[in-house]
Amino acid sequence: MAKKGANDFCSFCGRSGSEVNLLISGISAHICDRCVEQAYQIVKDSVNTGKDAADVLDRKNLPNPQQIKTFLDQYIIGQDDAKRYLSVSVYNHYKRLLQDTGKDEIEIEKSNIIMVGPTGTGKTLLARTIAKLLHVPFAIVDATVLTEAGYVGEDIESILTRLLQAADYDVAAAERGIVFIDEIDKIARKGDNPSITRDVSGEGVQQGLLKLLEGSVVNVPPQGGRKHPDQKMIAVNTKNILFVCGGAFDGIERKIAQRLNTRVVGYAAAQKNADVDRNEMLKYIIPQDLKSFGLIPEIIGRLPILTYLNSLDRDALRRILTEPKNSIIKQYVKLFEMDDVTLTFDEDVYDYIVDKAVEYKLGARGLRSIVETIMIDAMFEIPSTGEKNLHVTKAYAVERLESSHLDRLKNSHE
Repeated sequence: MAKKGANDFCSFCGRSGSEVNLLISGISAHICDRCVEQAYQIVKDSVNTGKDAADVLDRKNLPNPQQIKTFLDQYIIGQDDAKRYLSVSVYNHYKRLLQDTGKDEIEIEKSNIIMVGPTGTGKTLLARTIAKLLHVPFAIVDATVLTEAGYVGEDIESILTRLLQAADYDVAAAERGIVFIDEIDKIARKGDNPSITRDVSGEGVQQGLLKLLEGSVVNVPPQGGRKHPDQKMIAVNTKNILFVCGGAFDGIERKIAQRLNTRVVGYAAAQKNADVDRNEMLKYIIPQDLKSFGLIPEIIGRLPILTYLNSLDRDALRRILTEPKNSIIKQYVKLFEMDDVTLTFDEDVYDYIVDKAVEYKLGARGLRSIVETIMIDAMFEIPSTGEKNLHVTKAYAVERLESSHLDRLKNSHE
């Protein structure tokens, strides 16, 4: 309620009602129009100062490539080549965002990334860990659900809807974020010839991705779904959004082998390619192989940074199980610790779990499935028994796994 009485005075500056134009009364206090204006200016300056401080903080604390790789090493075992490529690309990307374009007219172009590697080797984890380090909005999108506009499925713009949601609909923050497009290999075109008709989920989706990857202003439906004429849209500029694509590209080793004039399996090989490592053909991948697999040249050109992830051998799986900061074993120890239960394992249990993961050929994801199968009965029973210690032996692990559906499924597959 606003009033102007001679007997009333402002609780902030002490002016009486006759000395001000407007006096706003509260439950037990008053404030004049002059103090309201000053308070508004103080709040405005505080918000702007906070934004400036955030910008300065970004410039000062942007980690260099070696620091980024060191951080990744805490969470991901091996994959040094992929870490180096990703660290340099991310560092250059954020230097690009912080560059002063006033001194010269040189404009650094965006370097999107594509990672090729078997399932369970850490493609998604690499991208998620990078976003954790840089404290930027991060969204994971599955390319398999994307369809060409007009078909059942998700439009290309739904990628940016996910990023906006991750940024709490702060458009400025979203425009500096990272998008990881998983299963990019699943939208490869099926034949060698370009499609002359509408391709529901293959080449048509690749064409739709071009404008996002290169950088353009896209009208995004805030709640996702289809676009409607009366729907309010949010304009998002993708110029400074870093896109990281990943895919297993199952069978691309054969394309690489054909190009190298060698064989994936067998003993015969050309003499000039005698030093080719047939167990790790992905290390020889070049953009031409992606084109042979079914990605269109335009999209390959907008993903200039190409790197690969090695398949995980037994030693890498053993280290993944226990060493990373967020390792699988540490997660289960923490789960039991929340119930005041001390969980311990015999060393040969780890070797048994790794042997089974190699047998199932599921990569690092297989480790989680096996440990969950071994621990499910204990996690069900112990919270009710009041026990304070649980020690897992190899005999217990073998018994739990052999009685599970997981092991029977493997036996039936054989």
